[in-house]
Amino acid sequence: MLQTRVRTGSALINIMSTAAVRAARGLIRDFNEVEHLQVSRKGPGDFVSVADHQAEKIIYQELQKARPDFGFLMEETGEISGVDKRHRWIVDPLDGTTNFLHAIPHFCISIALEFDNEILAGVVYDPVKDELFHAEKGRGAFLNDRRIRVSSRTHLADALLATTGITNKVDPTRSAALVSKAMDITRKTAGIRHYGAAALDLCYVAAGRFDGFFAYGLAYWDIAAGLVLVREAGGYVDEISGKGSLFETGSILASNEKLRESLRENLS
Repeated sequence: MLQTRVRTGSALINIMSTAAVRAARGLIRDFNEVEHLQVSRKGPGDFVSVADHQAEKIIYQELQKARPDFGFLMEETGEISGVDKRHRWIVDPLDGTTNFLHAIPHFCISIALEFDNEILAGVVYDPVKDELFHAEKGRGAFLNDRRIRVSSRTHLADALLATTGITNKVDPTRSAALVSKAMDITRKTAGIRHYGAAALDLCYVAAGRFDGFFAYGLAYWDIAAGLVLVREAGGYVDEISGKGSLFETGSILASNEKLRESLRENLS
């Protein structure tokens, strides 16, 4: 565990990977002592732990030391302006917090770098499986040191999908309709998984484990790193309807190119 070393990445990817792996040491330690964690509520179904804050602090220190002029957008701390207004780190120190607090070994650290409002690079680290997904614009997507690609399935009936946020963080008046839509598409596919960590779901699309991912009402830090991973793995990512900005609506569809239209038709 925590043996990951990236040999195929650039200096930038190595900076991001080092920050993620160092922060993960504390997460693993606290995960093994999960019953003793100090936990407070942020809102219905949305928890934050001491481990969450500590991981974010370590990531901030590591990235700030390497690139002191860059700004930050972090889930717990919020936005920190940098001298360099064009570069900004997007950090989710613990995606899958509810899984973590229930001792379910499916969570990750997500770090992305934004330049002029475009995601240039992303790292997502799953410390339990020691899987480090990373991508940089124009350089491909990787799992540890192995190149990854989205799946090549063409038929919706064969597709395995993932989702999250169907009943959380959305207007209650829309919730029933969203659940109904998810149930409808379940009948048309090989199934839907709801694992509770959007960043990992996007990585699994990039690696061909899932054929598609859709969600509603996600935050920027939930999806930033995953976006570049899916795109660099040859996949498609956009707002579900294709008409708005996914950064504004938080509604996202990711898949291979062959399934995008049938998925959009069923979900938008």
